Amino acid sequence: MSISGPRGGVLAVLKRESDGAFLLVRRANPPDAGLWGFPGGKIEPGEEMLAAAARELAEETGIEARGDDVLSVFDSIHRDGDGVLRFHYLIVAVRCHVADPAALPPPLAADDALEADWFGIAAIRALGERASPALLSLALLAEERA
Repeated sequence: MSISGPRGGVLAVLKRESDGAFLLVRRANPPDAGLWGFPGGKIEPGEEMLAAAARELAEETGIEARGDDVLSVFDSIHRDGDGVLRFHYLIVAVRCHVADPAALPPPLAADDALEADWFGIAAIRALGERASPALLSLALLAEERA
């Protein structure tokens, strides 16, 4: 596999105002297949990162929101057992908000999400190895910057 350079990706960090829970999905595809994490995916050519986060959120959960600002940026680098580079993404975690928090519909897993649900910090901690590597640190960062 030939990797020409890092690809751009986004995570949509949506926190429910009523109880502070975060919207998570359980991923169907690599690199984090089977793990819980924030909805997200690739930034399409010509697409702005805030728009990409809103699109991915809607595709994976059915929740319409807007991407407001950048929470964090980090590398996601994955190698196979022989050390060969499989994936390298530069991930932008985008804080998202819904227009009307009182009218927030329940999430519906779609696209490459197996499940979608709301998790508080304690529930995210309890996921342990079933969580994507950056999930807890991003949730804590979002709490800190609320």
